[in-house]
Amino acid sequence: MLNTSNNNTRKMIVIHGGHFLSLDGFYEEASNVLMKGTDWKIGTLDGFDDILYGGFGVFENKEEIEIVWKESQKSRDDLGLKATQEFYENKIRQGKLFNIQLMQQKLDELRAGKGQTLFEILIEIISSHKNITLILD
Repeated sequence: MLNTSNNNTRKMIVIHGGHFLSLDGFYEEASNVLMKGTDWKIGTLDGFDDILYGGFGVFENKEEIEIVWKESQKSRDDLGLKATQEFYENKIRQGKLFNIQLMQQKLDELRAGKGQTLFEILIEIISSHKNITLILD
């Protein structure tokens, strides 16, 4: 199918990698730019995925949007191997709230060079929404 829309019809949202150093910082930045005017804050990967469906916050459900991730290379480093290992280790330490076996499997995959970093997981989440165009800057 031919896409006849152009960038002029898309709402642009900027996530600035210079504004955060961690996953929690990313959630804060994403909340600030995607959830303006609401008192709801992003606090999980699933929560981030949920708001990308739209319908609350700054864009409507299925509205064509463009997310520009400025300083994305900095974010790739900040949310890379070390941060991801800490993320899974923290989930394992918390215990019963999480699927410990799955978290350990993800951690083992990461250590073996096969797993995704937090940055890659966030990119995959954004890319799964067909109405969103992601530009890494």
